[in-house]
Amino acid sequence: MNTLKRIDPRRPFVITAAGLKRITLGEAGSADTSDAQWLAQHAHASAAKPRRVVSHPDHVLLVVAHAERGALDDHACQAIAAAALLADAHTEVALLVFGELKDDAGALGVDKLIELPGFERRTFAPESALRALQACAAALAPEHVFLPDNASGDGDLGRRYAAAAGASVATHVVEIDAKHVGVYEQAKRAWAARSLPEVILLAPNAVEAKLPFVGAGERLAGDFIRPATDLASPYKDLGLESIDAAQVALEEADFIVSAGNGVTDIAAFGRLAGAFGAAIGASRVAVDNGHFTRDKQVGATGKTVEASVYIAFGISGAVQHLQGIKDCRHVIAVNLDGSAPIAKRANLTVVGDAQGTIAALIEQVQAARAKRGEASANRDETHSAGVAA
Repeated sequence: MNTLKRIDPRRPFVITAAGLKRITLGEAGSADTSDAQWLAQHAHASAAKPRRVVSHPDHVLLVVAHAERGALDDHACQAIAAAALLADAHTEVALLVFGELKDDAGALGVDKLIELPGFERRTFAPESALRALQACAAALAPEHVFLPDNASGDGDLGRRYAAAAGASVATHVVEIDAKHVGVYEQAKRAWAARSLPEVILLAPNAVEAKLPFVGAGERLAGDFIRPATDLASPYKDLGLESIDAAQVALEEADFIVSAGNGVTDIAAFGRLAGAFGAAIGASRVAVDNGHFTRDKQVGATGKTVEASVYIAFGISGAVQHLQGIKDCRHVIAVNLDGSAPIAKRANLTVVGDAQGTIAALIEQVQAARAKRGEASANRDETHSAGVAA
């Protein structure tokens, strides 16, 4: 019996700071470009990263992405890294962000940042976003425009921009370097490559987002870009339909609180999830004990989740559970054992009793909401008094 796993012979390279790398049987390729050689020479594990040197810039690579709650997801960061890795010493990397950005743009490899806080990702306004991108492109005249090819707005915007500008475009790009892009075709039965187009829509994980350098991180005023509120749009935004967070599938949840064997008061845990507006997950032990249904199980034998925030209460962190949360952005562990395996994966570990922490969090959330309600009421009273005067 042949136990060797078949590896796709056309498996694409991944562009990294050290050049192109193909993860196939432990072998690696190399990018035959001066930029990659320069990056390989300067790549090191230094805590203080040097700034990428740009002298007499006369070219711009523009990256476009939507922010969510002030942050960019991994896919957007990969698009930025692609532009930063391909930029030479005379090219600046500009980032146009729809929404507010709280991340350090320079640390992401950005030289110039244009922030549009007036655009809300949850609002469907494709025509207004397209006009904003066109205004930015007219001002910066970029050689190439990079966007993450996702289903949450960026991919659609990139296609609209390419069609409106009559620009060359490559979608779902899985391989890229300074000379070409590569894509799968015919349900991965064929491979196609071409020189870099004007608009590049990157597939996930085509680029290593870790960079050995930082960008200038200069913020530019976006006064020349304004939301086009007077556009006659053929689309009607019906808004978002609110549902109970407990009904959201774990694979789609952005905020998850998960209970393990250390949680004894399941009712209080449920109240905390409701207060947070978070989906409920559980460890295999908690499910086997009958506290949660099987569809709530997180782990290799349950659900693999990709939440922005994952809080684990009383979960030691068996290897199967850690496999299920490997793609979560921020993991917070609450456990009596500060040396539990999950503490090595967690971004923040609270060493303490799960039940006491749950009760304290519920109290804090309720107090914060009451305070916010009072502040809102005071603003309304002040506004009413001003109108009466």
